[in-house]
Amino acid sequence: MDGLFFAALAPIIWLVIALIGLKLPAWQACAVALIFAFIMAMNFFGMPLRDTATAALEGATMAVWPIIWVIISAIFTYNLSVFTKGIETIKEMLNSVSTDQRIIILLIAWGFGGFLECMSGFGTAVAIGASMLVSIGINPISAIIVCLLANAVQSSYGSIGLPLITLAQLTNFDGSQIATFTTLQLSFMMIIMPFLMLVTFGGSLKALRGMIPACLVAGLGFLVPAVVAGNFMGAGLAGVAGAIFSMGLIVAYAKMFPVKDEEYEVPTVESTSEITFEKGLKAWLPFILIFVFLIVTSKLVPPVNDFLSQFKTSIPIYTGEGAGLYTFTWIVTPGTLIMTSAIISGFVQGATVSDMLSVLHRTVNTLIPTFITMITIIATARVMGYSGMITTMAEVTVAATGTLYPAISPLIGAAGSFITGSATTSGVLFGKLQADAALAIGANEVGQAWMAAANAAGACVGKIISPQSIAIGVAAVGLRGVESQIMSFAIKVFIPFIILMGAIVYFGESFVSAIL
Repeated sequence: MDGLFFAALAPIIWLVIALIGLKLPAWQACAVALIFAFIMAMNFFGMPLRDTATAALEGATMAVWPIIWVIISAIFTYNLSVFTKGIETIKEMLNSVSTDQRIIILLIAWGFGGFLECMSGFGTAVAIGASMLVSIGINPISAIIVCLLANAVQSSYGSIGLPLITLAQLTNFDGSQIATFTTLQLSFMMIIMPFLMLVTFGGSLKALRGMIPACLVAGLGFLVPAVVAGNFMGAGLAGVAGAIFSMGLIVAYAKMFPVKDEEYEVPTVESTSEITFEKGLKAWLPFILIFVFLIVTSKLVPPVNDFLSQFKTSIPIYTGEGAGLYTFTWIVTPGTLIMTSAIISGFVQGATVSDMLSVLHRTVNTLIPTFITMITIIATARVMGYSGMITTMAEVTVAATGTLYPAISPLIGAAGSFITGSATTSGVLFGKLQADAALAIGANEVGQAWMAAANAAGACVGKIISPQSIAIGVAAVGLRGVESQIMSFAIKVFIPFIILMGAIVYFGESFVSAIL
């Protein structure tokens, strides 16, 4: 079993060495990881070549649709806003909320980014958030990192709570219970993350000067509504409620208690004309439409969702045991809704078809390395999942830790999101194992639900170091070859947070089991 464990671990070990030690670009590191996965799956886990190849093909297909489609749509939306000068109007309007970069970071990366993540997921928040921060003068690498930090806390609420809803279904626990437990486990991260974002941006604790109340407003403004909504309205609305309340409270705080520090002043934007209501509406129209379309087509509006969900195609790809159909959902998918919003807004803002095609062409050309990264990392995840490599890693960990397993359970959830870039997929891979492990060590039903939720909380921490998330951020701001630099920083954040999460889950399991 030890030999199988290390064979299963080989692609992950390679990724860590390649990205941090060798400082290879993500697209190269992930392509080699796929080769490692092929070799290990066939030679150590007895997976036939045909099954290995079709597992990789299914992963590549998943990367193209919906993930790459979301990335193209999100970055095209931003680039088109740059072309139409809408982004300049947005910058001026943000200056009217606050001229302090730190407030705008909280507003865009934490509040607005949280809303995008909770509504659509798939990297939208990192792509659009980082692009917007760069547009107001934030250093590109800092913009990526603060968006990754914010997104990590909120990723289990993505796509109207899809990771939590899926986890609840797979483990047969109530969705509200899973949402509440996940939020409680993440509560310290939710409170501390706005502080960490600003310290990271400013490079020292000095960046918190005058900002402690604002950070508390942002963190608690997300946490409290998320707990209440998750407990009373279900997993689907927990994150959405948190993001909307947090955004509103940040704006209200900035207006009531203006923060002004020359060191963090937003570079002056020369206004060529007065911003009328019509001009502001046109500038924000892409993001307003994204909001409206995501809400109207979501499961919050069942008649529309049910009708549009019919437009899908299911085909067989994987040929091995446990094979199913892969479904392409054509309309009710974030990429399609975001692209539709961008096109409608482009016409309203005066762009021609030729203009939009030109912007789209430039967007796609700059994203080719990202496409390779996405395709190879998700293909790797599929090969590892179908071959039994991921299950082997989890089972050995359970056997080795015994009653200390709750302290390790977030790490397993983090491994899932690190490999796949998805909190949902992490739950699919490990959610049931977490609940079964809790049962094996004698936890009652509440303790089992707590442990299942630990997978979602751990998956959030894992998103900090996910190569997929890093690649999306790098592509969004037009950088290349900086993935290893970002990963090196992300690891330093990941380690203390995953240790802290382990302690919260370990001690919390006994506490919730005793009082509930």
